[in-house]
Amino acid sequence: MSDGTALAGPDGALRCPWALSTEDYVAYHDEEWGRPVHGDDALYERLSLEAFQSGLSWITILRRRPGFREAFADFKIEKVAAFTEADRDRLLADAGIIRNRAKIDATLANARVLAEWAPGELDEFIWSYAPTPGPAPKTLGDVPAVTPESTALSKALKKRGLRFVGPTTAYALMQACGLVDDHLETCVARRAL
Repeated sequence: MSDGTALAGPDGALRCPWALSTEDYVAYHDEEWGRPVHGDDALYERLSLEAFQSGLSWITILRRRPGFREAFADFKIEKVAAFTEADRDRLLADAGIIRNRAKIDATLANARVLAEWAPGELDEFIWSYAPTPGPAPKTLGDVPAVTPESTALSKALKKRGLRFVGPTTAYALMQACGLVDDHLETCVARRAL
């Protein structure tokens, strides 16, 4: 049982304790989570997957990510924006993804909104909410679920017409895409600031 501090992983290196429950998590933690993500399509994918994760465990989404990518045309904004009612029906029947009507509809609607943005605009917009780096968290208890920046990002995305982007989802996006580095202070994956 962890007290919320970093724990030794299979190789003996200290990691955030949430990352040690499965090999999938170890790889995601070490290679992706908290590393800077840029590009409109890449950020749209992460925004969509974080929305699908709402109310579920991240491992559920992570293990279905190949299915999501196939179902949503690799999250290419222009392609998803052109999806038809038949595509929506196909998604609702696709066992390879989470078949939640509200989340599917939000993902499609968000693509249509983002297709109207200038190239690079989503990247610049999201990254404009990156906070000034603070001290590294020592325990999981030091990692917030929501911050003023994630609340502001959520409100701004909603104002621009995006859906399923609450403050908690916005903060998870910020963590996953490297806008913040919430790897614990002694974690092997922590970036040097």
